[in-house]
Amino acid sequence: MDWKRSQREMSALPAEAQQEGIDFIAFLRARYALPTAPAESIKRRALRDEPFVGMWRSRRDLRASARWLRALRQREWAQSRG
Repeated sequence: MDWKRSQREMSALPAEAQQEGIDFIAFLRARYALPTAPAESIKRRALRDEPFVGMWRSRRDLRASARWLRALRQREWAQSRG
């Protein structure tokens, strides 16, 4: 339904029904509103300052990550076949 038709349909309703339509639209806007935070509360950090950066630094098994991932996949695929 396009906007002009919606306006015509709404204006054809009795005043009480129009108010219900307006109230329903307000309900939908509240329900589907995107959460917003005040701009001053958003603090941007450099990626290197994020807590997750370097969290696996001490894991020796991940030093050669491609080899580790290949071995993990082989084990998982062997289990799924067997």
